[in-house]
Amino acid sequence: MSDRISEHISLKEGVKSHTATRLNIDNVPSSLDLINMKTIAEQVFEPLRKFVGGPIAINSFYRSPKLNSAIGGSTNSQHCKGCAIDIDDKYGYKTNAEMFEYIKCNLDYDQMIWEFGDDCNPDWVHVSYVSEKDNRRKMLKAYKENGKTKYKEL
Repeated sequence: MSDRISEHISLKEGVKSHTATRLNIDNVPSSLDLINMKTIAEQVFEPLRKFVGGPIAINSFYRSPKLNSAIGGSTNSQHCKGCAIDIDDKYGYKTNAEMFEYIKCNLDYDQMIWEFGDDCNPDWVHVSYVSEKDNRRKMLKAYKENGKTKYKEL
């Protein structure tokens, strides 16, 4: 298995999880998951990074089903197939809102979620990519209501 998913994402970064380490959960993607990871990296992450002009933090990329369950992720999470990535502006080159807008206007994607935050900037951006043919270009906003995560279409 190559140690790179793309020019700016290492395999180590793509599977990194403090929860997996703490709970000793195997978080190794299958060969198909790895192909999916490389596809979203090439189609979304690398063009976005060029726009950003510097590093973009990856909060979550691949999650094995066991890891996804341990963190309370959706049972049909695209992270479990290597098709989704959560990105964050912690390095300060562009805001999460600017990255969200760039993806919306310039890149193909399956689903993009404005994750919490406020109306000016999400806490992070979730973006998934399936294939050019199957991408839905669905945009959602995640928010909390009575302690539960809810989504509304944008």
